[in-house]
Amino acid sequence: MQNQSEGAALKEVDVSSHIPMLLAAAEALPNRASIEQYLDQLTAAEARGYFLPDEDEGLRELYSHYLALRLSLLECVSEVSGGTLSVKGTDNLSEFIVAYAAACLLMRAGNFIVEMATEHPIVMAKLDEPELRFGLEAKIFTRIYQSLTSRKRWWGFFEATRYYEAHRAEVVALKSDAVLGPVVELLLAEEAMVSARRRDFLKTRLAYRIHSFIRRNHSGLRKTMFQMLKLSGSAVAELKQPFVKPLGVGKRVTSEVRARLLEFLEPGDVLIMRHDDAMSNLFLPGFWPHAAFYIGTNTQRAELGVPADSEIGESICFLEAKKDGVKLRPAEDTLQVDSFTVLRPRIPDAERAEAVSRGLTHAGKLYDFIFDFAAADRLACTELVYRSYHSVGPVAFELQAHAGRPCLSAEDLLNQAVGGGWFEPVLIYGVAKQDWVAGAEAREILQQSFASEFQVRGSDEDQG
Repeated sequence: MQNQSEGAALKEVDVSSHIPMLLAAAEALPNRASIEQYLDQLTAAEARGYFLPDEDEGLRELYSHYLALRLSLLECVSEVSGGTLSVKGTDNLSEFIVAYAAACLLMRAGNFIVEMATEHPIVMAKLDEPELRFGLEAKIFTRIYQSLTSRKRWWGFFEATRYYEAHRAEVVALKSDAVLGPVVELLLAEEAMVSARRRDFLKTRLAYRIHSFIRRNHSGLRKTMFQMLKLSGSAVAELKQPFVKPLGVGKRVTSEVRARLLEFLEPGDVLIMRHDDAMSNLFLPGFWPHAAFYIGTNTQRAELGVPADSEIGESICFLEAKKDGVKLRPAEDTLQVDSFTVLRPRIPDAERAEAVSRGLTHAGKLYDFIFDFAAADRLACTELVYRSYHSVGPVAFELQAHAGRPCLSAEDLLNQAVGGGWFEPVLIYGVAKQDWVAGAEAREILQQSFASEFQVRGSDEDQG
């Protein structure tokens, strides 16, 4: 029983807020069937002994999607369980169920990556190589491999497993619960995997020790690097890139900039954004990694011809897909960034209204961790813009191949939206030591900020 002072110090956990991400992650986990076609391509690479440049990039993009999924699950465990799976001192079964489910998914996904790599040594070597364009540090695979064989972590996981087994009847009784039911179903489906991993632990640990021995003899720096990488075992350490910003320095987009921007934006505008220290920068090549859709306030939407919705607060003016799903968000949430550019559609108001209305129909969907643009039940950030605008008036985005899958990166979106003449970059902030730049100069700065394919030209009018 906790005393009053201890109870006051505890942070209340909103378990239900983690469940959409957990369910989306469960379906997006890598498995042999989902990447079987790509695995077939390894035969040629193994025969020649190296990857061609396009094969190299395809593997790294596939790996980065897994790492992004892993980070989301680690964050869930950290926030719900306080950074540990220990069940001592807790009687909150719902918190345990969500944290344990996330840990089971982490275990399954990690073992799949390790098994794929150990079956294909050329893959194992490639996953441990650094690649600055993707922000991948050296020996990330080794860190994941080690975490799966850590006696301390396995003991914590087994302790949680024993708690689950002792309270299984109580857990199963929650199958009909409207909130926790899907998570209970997930746990029941993971039971066979957990049982198999308990049996295979010693074999996996021995395989890792062999891998570790080879790595130590391959590089005299391995021991030092490994000790440094151990620090990234906690979820908190993985959420931001270290050394990118001085400690205590906040986002360049301040509350004053947000207020000014809200006066500038019009419903239908698309924002392409960047966090300087975000981990997502490690997974996506290029300067611009993220997109959001400005739907406007209820008042603005009504003026445009989109029916107002009394359930949407007046301060809610963005629609954005992040790991917690496609949600309507206030500016304070969406604009916690360092740089942004505003793309304004060059189409009639009626078509802008159509795009905004389409976008609103996607609110509430889960996040698309695997970037499957062929399916509409889950959306990534650019996929939301793609499905809102494609075929509205002249707009016709073309999906590009990334890791063998047709999708649209934020920079693909920029190139096509501006290059096709459907959108005009009317404002840019926080790029090339510039603050607020609007009009024709904004297009020029944007063009220089990434591998752009559109031409710089003067704007017909000053966007101010």
